[in-house]
Amino acid sequence: MIGILATIGRAFLEGLAALGRLVIFAGAALGHMVRPPFYPRLIGRQMIEIGYFSLPVVALTTLFSGMVLALQSYTGFARFSAESAIATVVVLSMTRELAPVLAGLMVAGRIGAAMAAEIGTMRVTEQIDALTVLSTDPYKYLVAPRLIAGATMLPLLVLIGDILGVFGGYLVAIYKLDFNAAAYLRRTADYLEFMDVVSGLVKAAVFGFLVALTGCYHGYNSKGGARGVGQATTNAVVSASILILVFNYIITELFFAR
Repeated sequence: MIGILATIGRAFLEGLAALGRLVIFAGAALGHMVRPPFYPRLIGRQMIEIGYFSLPVVALTTLFSGMVLALQSYTGFARFSAESAIATVVVLSMTRELAPVLAGLMVAGRIGAAMAAEIGTMRVTEQIDALTVLSTDPYKYLVAPRLIAGATMLPLLVLIGDILGVFGGYLVAIYKLDFNAAAYLRRTADYLEFMDVVSGLVKAAVFGFLVALTGCYHGYNSKGGARGVGQATTNAVVSASILILVFNYIITELFFAR
């Protein structure tokens, strides 16, 4: 029994230590984000990488999620003769939850892993040490541009995802379920509020920051050659996904708790 408790306690303390290191890293990175010098070219490059090249996967994910949501909602609401609520469910679900969460998870799988692999390779090949020797702050050069790009580009992706998700639900409702187009659009507009969209965009900004933060953190602290880089890549995706789900609940509680 004592051995089991010791194992649990050791794992708990190691988890707290890892969380503490991540918080310290985030604090240092935030400080470098707001203090000059800045690297506009690097920031622009990361914006293109995160925003433009992630657009196809986010667009497809949100489009088909909206279509599936409309179809599944119809099969459930038809039992209670509440089919008219489908438009409301689709628009609120996409703007509040599905678009930011799905976009965050897709970007975490694509960008978080790439960031961890790139920075991790630079760490194990001593390129980060070379930056320090050349009087270039690695936080300024590697971390801050990625954090700025992640926090600014993911809301744009989510806004596009909101539109495509609602459009996907509209396509299914009109051409598959024979809804009236004008009535569907009117019900969508009547029940959508400004705060619904804002809450999703705030979530997206936080998720983008978290994805970039975990990718940079695990890559920056990787060690052990190619094996260490692979482990850092895996840890970055897992950490980002868990943090996205945790902060999704926290932000939802802040916006919509009564």
